[in-house]
Amino acid sequence: MSRRVGADPFPQTGGVYCRTVNNSEQIVDGDRRALARAITIAESTRADHRAQAVALLDSVGRNDSAFRIGITGTPGVGKSTFIEAFGLHLVRDLGLRVAVLAVDPSSSRTGGSILGDKTRMTELARHPNAFIRPTASGGTLGGVARRTREVIRLVEAARYDVVLVETVGVGQSEIAVANLTDAFVLLVAPAGGDELQGVKRGIMELADLIIVNKCDGALEAQARSTLADYASALGLMRPSSPTWTPVAMAASAHTGMGIDASWVTLQAMRTARHGEQATRRSAQESAALWSDVNDRVADALRADQRVLAIEAEVRAGSLSASRAAESILSIIGLSPSE
Repeated sequence: MSRRVGADPFPQTGGVYCRTVNNSEQIVDGDRRALARAITIAESTRADHRAQAVALLDSVGRNDSAFRIGITGTPGVGKSTFIEAFGLHLVRDLGLRVAVLAVDPSSSRTGGSILGDKTRMTELARHPNAFIRPTASGGTLGGVARRTREVIRLVEAARYDVVLVETVGVGQSEIAVANLTDAFVLLVAPAGGDELQGVKRGIMELADLIIVNKCDGALEAQARSTLADYASALGLMRPSSPTWTPVAMAASAHTGMGIDASWVTLQAMRTARHGEQATRRSAQESAALWSDVNDRVADALRADQRVLAIEAEVRAGSLSASRAAESILSIIGLSPSE
């Protein structure tokens, strides 16, 4: 069904984005404006928007053909610069359509976020085959935003070939990205043993590819030394997949060295683990289910006056957190043993 050129796929009424019958078709047809509005609704906490988002996700269905790649690294390692160089290689040289979901840390006090990734990927953002969506983490642990799973589903429905999920940084909670993606890339800076000590073992055990970035100029020698350190460390770890052994390599987003090799390596990993794809996606959907259930139950409880009263007692020191948890569980009909 056709639509008038320039027509708003999500007409606004009193500040509310209203879902129309054609939205899923517009997203599948590659309407970037429809996709952006759909993501806005998916990320909203309003009850009416949540209902619209659920209906839209049901409508677009599930498309498992995209290659999901999670990219993480310590602040200053050059994630945005690397992603732009990597993304430009995919869209320019290989003709692929790439979506970048860049999750920025939010203030724990105000909930605000800088959302500067799009401004740091200006060249990639201008390419017609690239779609960049910065999102505030909203205080969610795991390096991803609360609705990142749903946003991935939406950009996959829009027929993007590669979905790059840039997480907020490195930490033990960053392992949550493994429940979202097909490949997990850890970017590190040329810093030798000190950098190796600063990265959590849990992250390295889940990484499918470790890339030592900034391997150029005065840092090249140090980057090569760091690469040797990580390659040696990987040799002491048990691979998380029976069909793929993680590797370490060097790259430079500035010169382009290693960018193509990074993609070739990831493609080799994807081919090697092809037989695991269905099982991995099923596990991801199951994780999404329980994550959503946990979020909704927590939201409902936090809005319950009885729970707020119990929380007030905990804050006042008159009730222990453990005893309070038992009282809250009893509200939803669960005994402490359950």
